[in-house]
Amino acid sequence: MNAVPKTYMTAEEYLAWEELQETKHEYLNGMVYDVYAMAGAKDAHVTIAGNVFALAKSHLRGTPCRTYIADMKLRADEDSAYFYPDVFVTCDPRDRANDNYKSCPKLIVEVLSPSTAGYDRGGKFAAYRQMPSLEEYVVIDPAKLTVDLFRKREDGLWVLHPSEGQNAVEFASIGLTASFADLFEDVQAEDAAAHSAEHS
Repeated sequence: MNAVPKTYMTAEEYLAWEELQETKHEYLNGMVYDVYAMAGAKDAHVTIAGNVFALAKSHLRGTPCRTYIADMKLRADEDSAYFYPDVFVTCDPRDRANDNYKSCPKLIVEVLSPSTAGYDRGGKFAAYRQMPSLEEYVVIDPAKLTVDLFRKREDGLWVLHPSEGQNAVEFASIGLTASFADLFEDVQAEDAAAHSAEHS
């Protein structure tokens, strides 16, 4: 994962600069990253994110919760971290007051790309864990067709709930149980394998 070739920016500088860009960039600890260069999103990636968004949005229809996909910024830390998660859900009324970014998610879902897997599981997850409102963080691997769900316990510790041996995933934060068939609908094994090979 390569940073945009630019000197260190403050969060305020990043927000002003990002408004003028034609493509999306994430911000972590003073460094700016090109979202498209990082992910190189292919069919499987986009399809899975769309499936998760559709399932969550349909399930939450008529509630105060809102589901966002790809183009909405999420502020993980006011001074050091802004991201564009593949999918996230917020039910906090404070998030309705800001059109530019949200900051109180209950659920965040990232669909992995080979070039971003370490980033999504490492630095990005570390920033996400600092958000008091976040209850679940989910990483979906299109190449392996697996789902790893991290859930925060009442004592603040995060516990991994892997998908091995399961045929459904429980998104407890929003009261949704989604089958693997629905999560991976229209995703072929060969598409996932190609996605992985192109970025290896």
